[in-house]
Amino acid sequence: MRTAYRADQIRAAEQALMATLPEGTLMDRAAAGLAAGCAGLLGRVYGSRVLLLVGSGDNGGDALFAGARLARRGARVTAVLAGSKTHEAGLHAFRAAGGRVGDRVEAADLVLDGLVGIGGSGPLREPYARLAAEAAHAGRVVAVDVPSGVDASTGQAHGAAVRAEVTVTMGAYKTGLLVDPGAAFAGRVELVDIGLGRYLPDPDVAALTGADVADLLPSPGVESDKYRRGVVGIAAGSDAYTGAAVLAVGGALRAGAGMVRYVGREAPVAQVRAHWPEAVITELERPALDGVGRVQAWVLGPGLGTDEWAHELAARVLASDVPVLIDADAISLVARDRSLLLRSAPVLLTPHAGELGRLLRVAREPIEAARLEHARRAAAELGATVLLKGSTTVVAEEERPARVNTTGSAWLATGGTGDVLSGIGGALLAQGLSCYDAGSCAAYLHGRAARLAGGPLTASDVAAAIPRARRSLGRAPD
Repeated sequence: MRTAYRADQIRAAEQALMATLPEGTLMDRAAAGLAAGCAGLLGRVYGSRVLLLVGSGDNGGDALFAGARLARRGARVTAVLAGSKTHEAGLHAFRAAGGRVGDRVEAADLVLDGLVGIGGSGPLREPYARLAAEAAHAGRVVAVDVPSGVDASTGQAHGAAVRAEVTVTMGAYKTGLLVDPGAAFAGRVELVDIGLGRYLPDPDVAALTGADVADLLPSPGVESDKYRRGVVGIAAGSDAYTGAAVLAVGGALRAGAGMVRYVGREAPVAQVRAHWPEAVITELERPALDGVGRVQAWVLGPGLGTDEWAHELAARVLASDVPVLIDADAISLVARDRSLLLRSAPVLLTPHAGELGRLLRVAREPIEAARLEHARRAAAELGATVLLKGSTTVVAEEERPARVNTTGSAWLATGGTGDVLSGIGGALLAQGLSCYDAGSCAAYLHGRAARLAGGPLTASDVAAAIPRARRSLGRAPD
């Protein structure tokens, strides 16, 4: 599992470690790792041109010491000193190694962003903001610890920020490197071990790996039957949105549900019956669940509509004593009538930013800018597990580290993929996973399936790739 921490947690761990080491040891370790990361990106260090953007703090010191190492290997290294002061020991080592100080951004094979470290917050001030903008046009960018302009604890970026190809981060992952928009600015993240491990507290956020997901997912045994493998009920689809029902049922079946019991009106029933003969179907003339049979979890909402009929069906589903995944139109119903959430059984909400905005009565834009904050707020306010879909999918539950998903593809931004995700999540709930684990594993499998399907893709392509995604767990990069 990949774990990440807020800036204050990292600072406390660094202070504890530094108290046990000779002065300068920690920065030397960081600089060695940073120089190695830069050398790997350059390929050939000798004769290369490297530009350092150096701020006032230890981040700038790391850049200068790393620049000195590259200069001793034959690189032509120039430093632009942007801060009101400069790390003295770092500057001395840099000059002693043959590095030179310049006054402007010039084209280089590699630009090392050492302007602002994990202590930075709020918008970049001048000249940092100007240098951050100019760095994008100067060469391939490596950020030291965190891209300047990105809040290490939240991933928020207020104004200009450095967009790195690689971020070399020290000691532990920072929350802001795993959550958008910070994750987008960070590029590929490489971790340098400087010895913080034993001094780190419980993580702020975590990201599952393929091996973690493989360990969490149940596998059928020799005595398994369709009931032991999990029976999921799906209440989805309407005359206007028949496809949502088809996709949710497909996601559940492909994710390994032992049985899917689908309930809906005539039009979506016909489509589900045509596409998935495996599903057990109950056509509803009125919004009641009489005679549907036992289920171990429900998926509620994809394409269901928001009229009185849909509200009554939602109320019946939520009156059950099994876990319920609430998606799409059912989220709109809950936003209008919070009393639907007054239940003792677990709830997994799977909104996108707009839907979460309706739940919290907040505009979409602030949610996109602070995804982690709003997912946590919703989990606390609503007493539910919240899976916030988007460029970074966040799973939040009170008193647990938030989880962020590292799989996925921009091709997932197409109609119906959320319906498939809800089916996957419902199947995992029916198989006995908690909302926290079901949401996290569903997001991971969904993203892995999208990568395997390639692009352009449709929601049906994602559903079809789920078995392959599951078989590939632990055998491919996360």
